[in-house]
Amino acid sequence: MENYSNLEKLSNDLKNLFQNQNEKEEENYFDFEIICEENKTSFKTHKSILSSRSQYFKSLFKSKMKEYQENKLILQDVSSSVLSSILNYFYSGKIEINLENAIQILVFSSKYLIDELIEICSKFIQKNFQIETIVDVLKLSESMNLNELLDFCYQFISENFKEFIKNPFFFELEENHLNSILSNDRILTSEFEIFQTIIKWGKHKSNINQEKEYQKLEKEEKEKIQNQISNVIHKIRFIDFSKKELKNVLKEDLIPNEITQKLIQFQKLQKKPKKNQVEIKQFLEEENQNENSLLFKPRIRFESSIIEKMKDIQKIKEWINDDEFFSKMKLGFSAKRDGFSAKKWHSICDNKGKTLVIFKGNGEYIFGGFTSVGWIQGKNDRFITDSSAFLFSLVNPTNSPPDKYPVKKGMTTSYSVYYNINNGPCFCNVCLGAPYKNLKRGKTGYFGQCFTLPKGIFYKTNEETNYFCTGDGDWQIDELETFFI
Repeated sequence: MENYSNLEKLSNDLKNLFQNQNEKEEENYFDFEIICEENKTSFKTHKSILSSRSQYFKSLFKSKMKEYQENKLILQDVSSSVLSSILNYFYSGKIEINLENAIQILVFSSKYLIDELIEICSKFIQKNFQIETIVDVLKLSESMNLNELLDFCYQFISENFKEFIKNPFFFELEENHLNSILSNDRILTSEFEIFQTIIKWGKHKSNINQEKEYQKLEKEEKEKIQNQISNVIHKIRFIDFSKKELKNVLKEDLIPNEITQKLIQFQKLQKKPKKNQVEIKQFLEEENQNENSLLFKPRIRFESSIIEKMKDIQKIKEWINDDEFFSKMKLGFSAKRDGFSAKKWHSICDNKGKTLVIFKGNGEYIFGGFTSVGWIQGKNDRFITDSSAFLFSLVNPTNSPPDKYPVKKGMTTSYSVYYNINNGPCFCNVCLGAPYKNLKRGKTGYFGQCFTLPKGIFYKTNEETNYFCTGDGDWQIDELETFFI
């Protein structure tokens, strides 16, 4: 028995059936009419096609309502061009989505329960969105419960907050939108700038001139702004303010008294951090138990072009297990920015103590390592002891889940980190690293010699274990990022 398929011809035949509806010989084949109220354009269709392509029409015909009896439906909420495109899609399975019609087709598809087109339009908008329309798309997604598209909008605004707030459409956001955005632990903008932006938003919503300095506002105007931002201010991470910024904010009476008192209390404890270490820890634990308040929960300002998913960032934070380092570390070296040179890497990254290294290799694989001591200048071509060092993989050819690979039990930790002024960052006996002057090439060798291997992979010989990270022992470095305080 052999099976044959010609879906392309089926698609074309059905498309021609719909498009040739005005030819007399075809008239009697249609049993339902859809009229576009906008310009009285009429489209003849088939109930069987409509009901198989849309849950809305299936329910309409099943209920035998007026439209079913009259074999006619008048639509007031769609243009004739959009309706024509959607009906063509019903028959042929083909549709052209562009920047002009994507949102209109999405709105229609959501209302008339066309799941395929909802998914198609959502993906198109995510791929081709324009920052000018992001607030409109956000509000539309919210009203239609399109959660995937809504999450995309919030994530985009959070990741591009600095650029986003320069545009006037920022002020179109409502309080609930700001709360969702500010709840994101990753916004790559200083917290003080976020705070200033919220004050501007409060001014706008209170109809107060943006040019008027806060100090010169009337008491009544200040109260208006404070009331406007009262449910948003709890999402500002005041713990990320510098001492000078916090002092200025408290001096200018910009925030509610309840928050002011907490900040003053925290300030007093911080004046003697070593003496008040226990009290500070207890204070922060108590404050962070309140899910509606994020005042003392630091934001994750992880400036990586390699790792963008929040779940992966959280994994690395969990593996390092040092909140202070993770909140304070900065992107010190980027090969794309600073050059693919071992000499340059050492000039920037030596003697930095705790250091996180992230590689992107062979176009798609993501992995790296962490050392609590770093690459310490001294005698060349030597190993550095570090019992806390580990390697990690996030994306690999074997599809193993993200995991951390610490130094093997019973293995001497004196081989954890390798220092050579002519090489880039290397762990162990080049288990993983960039052992060349040119940082465009990396190497994985004897991967399981010093560090543990994923479950199901066993250390035997160099050839059998050096392909785990990229599928190759020698690989191309697409980007190398190094973080430290």
